[in-house]
Amino acid sequence: MKGRQLSQTLDDLSRPIAEPAGFEQDDYISWEEIDMLDVLVVAPHPDDAELGAAGAILRLKAAGRRIGVLDLTNGEPTPFGSVETRARETAAATAVLGLDWRENLGLPNRSLEHTLEARHKLAAVFRRVKPRWIFAPYWTDSHPDHVAATELIEAARFWSKLTKSDIPGEPHYPERIFYYYCVHLRLAAQPAFVLDISPYWEQKRRAIECYESQFITGRPQTAPTFIDRERDKAAYWGWSIGARYGEPFASREPIGLSGFGDLV
Repeated sequence: MKGRQLSQTLDDLSRPIAEPAGFEQDDYISWEEIDMLDVLVVAPHPDDAELGAAGAILRLKAAGRRIGVLDLTNGEPTPFGSVETRARETAAATAVLGLDWRENLGLPNRSLEHTLEARHKLAAVFRRVKPRWIFAPYWTDSHPDHVAATELIEAARFWSKLTKSDIPGEPHYPERIFYYYCVHLRLAAQPAFVLDISPYWEQKRRAIECYESQFITGRPQTAPTFIDRERDKAAYWGWSIGARYGEPFASREPIGLSGFGDLV
């Protein structure tokens, strides 16, 4: 954005686009079929985007925006999962969210690092799908993969704009990074803004429940369950803005407003 503050709300991106085509469960859209994404949510593992930003994804999709998710790792091994299981679960969640694009960068789970090689690969994706905005994990967490992912995303955003480099594609600089909360620390966050996701909570819940191996299998099913806790957190953030359900987001940079009409 080069010095210009954000002047649109999440539901008011100024550049109109065509309505996206329907998304089938196993129908992953290739890079060649995407000219530009409005928003790319980058997740350390499959399920992080759903936990932290599914409401925003659904709200943006309802406004007709092109939304993609890039999972940095396959998330395995886990106690009740497998590579094949996680792939099926990710495809199911992708269908629930109606994403326009989703891919996996193939970096190592549990040992994700901000290396120059990983930065190069991620910057190449940014150039290929050309997102206007990036959503990244919140920068403070006890999970090393999440912390490394945020450092990697921020550095790759900068590299993506470089000229005279060997990174494939034309230089591209995503205008903004917003940070979603999918943290393992029990911290009381003070977000930059909270998005009203009241109409989308049930659909977000269905997307989370697609990851049965992570959030249902092997977990106690007496209340409060994991899903109950996620609902309670969404209800708390909704309460904080006078809505039923909400999602919090952080920003390292100031957020500009063109008016007060969308404040709740």
